[in-house]
Amino acid sequence: MTRTDRPAGALQEPHIPVQAKLAAAWASFMFLYIYVDYLALYKPGFIDDILVGIVHEFDTGPTFVALALTLVAIPILMILLSTTLPARVNRATNLVVATLYIPVSVYNAAGESWTYSYFYGLSIGLELLLLAFILRAAWTWPRAIGATASRDFTQARV
Repeated sequence: MTRTDRPAGALQEPHIPVQAKLAAAWASFMFLYIYVDYLALYKPGFIDDILVGIVHEFDTGPTFVALALTLVAIPILMILLSTTLPARVNRATNLVVATLYIPVSVYNAAGESWTYSYFYGLSIGLELLLLAFILRAAWTWPRAIGATASRDFTQARV
């Protein structure tokens, strides 16, 4: 290990675009979303219920599968949409979708036994934190100063 005589300076924080922050948050949300479903398979009797066509008291028919795919596909698409939509549409889309996913996340604990309260409490809590981050990042999206506002400000200073 070598030692230098240079004092340690403050770490530089590069600017990260809002779109990248949103995409990263949606990707993190999806990891949690998928792993919660995966880890639920380890609960005793869960696979037995799946084998007889029941998941959380719902029959696993075509409607259930289509709704489950839709619930997973929307946040997956938000990863892409957060990086490609124009700013105004992007902001609104993130605000709407994140708001709609708050009750979806909370619903995951409906009907569960207290035995798994820590598992569901932790997973839902983390999902809600990510959704709150998305809402905050979208809500506080930096605004550009318009050319006319800039010109008016310059004229007012003269």
